[in-house]
Formats: sequence, structure tokens, C-alpha cells
Amino acid sequence: MNNSLWLIRREFWENRAIWLIPAVFGGLLIVAALFGHVDIPEVGSRPEARDVGGIFLIAFGLMFFVVMSVYSTWYLLDCLYADRKDRSILFWKSLPLSDTETVLSKLVVGMLVIPVVYFIAADVTSLLAAFILSIRARASLGSSLWQPDVWLQIQVLWLYAIVTSAIWYLPIAGWLLVVSAWAKRAVMLWSILPPLALCIIEKFLGTTVLWQILRQRLFGWPKVAVQGSIHRWAGDHVDPSEIPRSVWRLIDVSGFISNPQVWIGAAVGVALIVGAIQLRMRRTEI
Repeated sequence: MNNSLWLIRREFWENRAIWLIPAVFGGLLIVAALFGHVDIPEVGSRPEARDVGGIFLIAFGLMFFVVMSVYSTWYLLDCLYADRKDRSILFWKSLPLSDTETVLSKLVVGMLVIPVVYFIAADVTSLLAAFILSIRARASLGSSLWQPDVWLQIQVLWLYAIVTSAIWYLPIAGWLLVVSAWAKRAVMLWSILPPLALCIIEKFLGTTVLWQILRQRLFGWPKVAVQGSIHRWAGDHVDPSEIPRSVWRLIDVSGFISNPQVWIGAAVGVALIVGAIQLRMRRTEI
């Protein structure tokens, strides 16, 4: 346990971007709230106020989630490669730390620790922005941004998204770690070109099975983790009564757990992670 904690701390020491990027991004949003143009229509009934508060919190969460997804992908792709490139791998291999511990610590940081850091940053930023906007804007808007029950539901939704996306994207994370442990250069190209080449070859053979699997794995998480079809709520003709008003009616824990694609993907992810560990044992500096 001590080794795992120290390895996670090491990632914070060596990768300041883990906390620096969300801090800077949050700071920019605070500056926008302070000096940006605020022109929001009058909020009337209590349901409308709840909707405005929910949209505000979800918008902040989605912005941080997108930035977090991009950075987590880059982190997983670079973490083992960077150790070999700067030859720090020789120092870490001289310590009583196994390659399994090292790879798993980087996986935990990329899939859980970084999302939690962004989750905290999104919370702090949204609360500060709500405070600023409630002072700058009209009273009705200010009160609509302070909805404790909506805020608590967003916390549950964030944590649910962190856990389920970590499981769903495990094969993607495993592939990125394999490339990071194997490639001698151009890790980004090596992560993209082999799957792309296979999809192109498959297209010439008249099938698109691999492409459909990849597309489902990259973009299918909302359909599996969320009640109903999220695309139906994003259309032009949306019936407001169909949109869940509570997070408890939105998340679909039983549907996610019972979906075979989740666990088939997790098994593939575990196999790829084992492969990354084996490569880490055999490949040292570049």
C-alpha cells in the first residue's frame, strides 16, 4: 500500500500538468465570470430555476470532462514512454518496486486520480463562478444558481461517470499503455495507425466489424451508462417531460453492470495491461 501511494505521489511530482491544467482552466472560467458579458433572461418559476442551476453545473462539468479526457489520453500514452526516453526507468528499476506496481499506479492515476482532480476543480470553479454571477446578475438568476439538491445530484453523477467510464474505457487505456511501453518514437502515430490500417484493410474486404467495435467503444459509453438514449434529448424536437429531472432516473447502474460489452471490454483491457507490464519488464531506455 505504501509503495502504491508513493508511486501516485511520484506522478504528481513529475507531471505538474495533472493539477496545473485544471487550475489554469478553472482560473480562465473565473476571469470570464468576472469580466464577461452577462445577459440571461429572467427566471420565473421554481422548476425553471432548477433547470437553470442544473444546466449551469452540467455545462461546467462537461467542459472539465472534455479537457480531462484529452489530458488523460495523453498521460497514458506518454507515461511509460517518458520513463524510457529520459532513462529514469533505470533508477526506478533499481528500487524495490515491481513493474506491475509501476504500470498499475500509472493506470490508476490516468483513469481515477486525474478525473477526481478535475472533479474537484470543476466543483470549486462552478461554486466561485456561481457566487460571482449571483452578485453581477439579477436576483432571480443569482438564486437559481444556488440549488443544493441539484448540486448534490451533480456530485453523484460525476462520481458515477468517473467509475463507469474507467471500466468502459479500460481497453483503450490498456492499448495506450502497450504503445507507451513499446514504441521508440511517435507514440501518437503508433496509437492511431495500426487500428486505422486494420479498419482500412477491413473496408477493402467489404466488412466494417472492427470499425463498428471501435466506434462503439469510443463513443458508446453514454448509451450504456445513461438511462434511455441521450441522443434523443439532444435533438431539435425534445419533449421536456421526457428529460429526467433527477439523477436517480438518469443513471443506469443495473443496465451498465448487466451489459456484456462492458465486461468483454474490461477483459480485453486487462489482457492489454498485462501485455504492457511484460513490455515494461523487457524494454528499458530508448
